[in-house]
Amino acid sequence: MPRKISLLFCLSALALLLTAGPAQATKTSRMLAPGSVCKNQTNLSAPLAAQEQAILCMTNFARRKAGMGRFGGHEKLNHSAVRKGEDILRCNSFSHYACDRDFTYWLEALDYTDGCWAAGENLAWGTGDYGTVRSVFRAWMNSPGHKSNILSNNFSQIGIGLRVGSLEGHPDARVWVQHFGDRC
Repeated sequence: MPRKISLLFCLSALALLLTAGPAQATKTSRMLAPGSVCKNQTNLSAPLAAQEQAILCMTNFARRKAGMGRFGGHEKLNHSAVRKGEDILRCNSFSHYACDRDFTYWLEALDYTDGCWAAGENLAWGTGDYGTVRSVFRAWMNSPGHKSNILSNNFSQIGIGLRVGSLEGHPDARVWVQHFGDRC
């Protein structure tokens, strides 16, 4: 079975925000949706589903600004992204290999990987203001690998998961997962 997997490095939202250069920041700022377009970008008390919707809105806004089509949502990708976030919290392991599982573990367990497929994953976590939709999305867009997934022509579908819990000694850590996919 032919398959293509895109695995990218983990990110620390704070570190990426501090390392983005001025030219990169300018390009990225044009791809960040205003709050009037994508609601709940900074509202940590909004329901998780509303914040997940805001990340989807931000993602599709950036794609539109880049002249690309929107990602379609996919139920199995949503479930796999949520399960990955739960693994990260449960095993206290911010990694594409949380709980010693390949990043495709939940994609395979949920039968997304039958036949020809492609997949990618973006991860982020933060507390307080560093865990908001806007902060996380800005960090992803300032990371070449994460931005590449968001703006990839290799994927047509997306799943998003947000989970909140204790991570690396930080209570109320917000763990974000984007699972990208395509069925050939």
